[in-house]
Amino acid sequence: QCDLFVTHAWQEGIFEFVDKVLHSWPPDTRHAWCCMLANPQNLCISELIATPRDSPFALALDSATTMLVVPNHHSSIYTRLW
Repeated sequence: QCDLFVTHAWQEGIFEFVDKVLHSWPPDTRHAWCCMLANPQNLCISELIATPRDSPFALALDSATTMLVVPNHHSSIYTRLW
């Protein structure tokens, strides 16, 4: 279970990402989920996403009470289509 679902555009470096997440962290939030930290980035994740509704991404999104959209200095995150 997570309190905070963190989404980003994969266009920022880790230092920019962490700075913005810490600066925007909602009060009383304890647990966050972010795909780049939760999913194995160098392995085949086809089994994890075989059933999208049961994927870690969907389960975290469903359990989160708050979503944090992390901007970056390259472009608007809202121009990215997943």
